Amino acid sequence: MAGQIMNNWADELIKEYTDGCKELKRMKDSLENSNINDAKQINSMIESMSFSVEWLKTGIQPRTYRSINKKSIYHRQFFESLDVIPDIIDQLECINEKRFYLTSEEKKVLADIFVSLSIRERQCFVMYVAEGKSMGNIAEEMQLSKRTVQQYIERARKKVLEKVS
Repeated sequence: MAGQIMNNWADELIKEYTDGCKELKRMKDSLENSNINDAKQINSMIESMSFSVEWLKTGIQPRTYRSINKKSIYHRQFFESLDVIPDIIDQLECINEKRFYLTSEEKKVLADIFVSLSIRERQCFVMYVAEGKSMGNIAEEMQLSKRTVQQYIERARKKVLEKVS
């Protein structure tokens, strides 16, 4: 599992829907002006997918102003289960042969940190801090520029510091 970032079903749907929206926009751009009905249909599909993506990202129904804010509820539920932690714990070398355990409060803080990070921030930060990869290697692996990776890591580090202080 080394080098692999665990995504939950909401992360996967967000990526699929975002990719689908991009493809629909390309299709719409390639249409000729005579296909107005097709353009309207594609616009409707893009709007529906964008609506769903926003709902998945925030956990609240878009354009509903009186709803309860359950921001990133899907991410929070995933991280609160902390299925990722045993894999990390098994790889840690324990000082003085002590076993590494997290208190429930520490688990909550860790879940809050994970939830506050975007998918890319989380991926880059974990690769950089936990796996010890260089920014150049991360950039190459994720097909991003080194500067972009650096920005993700800086934003993640800032968010982590806000949560722990």
